[in-house]
Amino acid sequence: MQEKALSPTVSTERITLTINGTSQQVEVEVWTSLLDLLREHLDLTGTKKGCDHGQCGACTILLDGKRINSCLTLAVMHDGAELTTIEGLAQDGELHPVQQAFIDHDAFQCGYCTPGQICSTIGLINEGKAKTLDDIRDLMSGNICRCGAYTNIVKVLQEAIERNQNL
Repeated sequence: MQEKALSPTVSTERITLTINGTSQQVEVEVWTSLLDLLREHLDLTGTKKGCDHGQCGACTILLDGKRINSCLTLAVMHDGAELTTIEGLAQDGELHPVQQAFIDHDAFQCGYCTPGQICSTIGLINEGKAKTLDDIRDLMSGNICRCGAYTNIVKVLQEAIERNQNL
């Protein structure tokens, strides 16, 4: 008697996400990371895949306004969530102030980590926890820049925090 080969069943879920202000329904395999959904299924390739282990921060996006490593979470866990990627920051042809600050302060070199750095910077500012230079360095430590643009990234954050405190 010949044994019947087991065929794997592909398990998918339909989820709804608001991505960069647009509501989208997507059918996704349950093991798909948020990063892979964005890059491979929705062609939002601004979010970068660096280490794929949550150690470099290149995949940082904003999830319901908070920064998150998109490689470390499954897409199906966020049904109904609002995501903002680097592609969704500019409005009406104008760069987000943090994007412009990165340009003004030359806070990037090769640019690979820049989308994650920018999203993390915005999330950090929204958190309101960074008060000192040491706070900034500690709270941004999950975002690695192999080119060494840290000094200028810190300047962007210092300026943004000072501006928010003076409002």
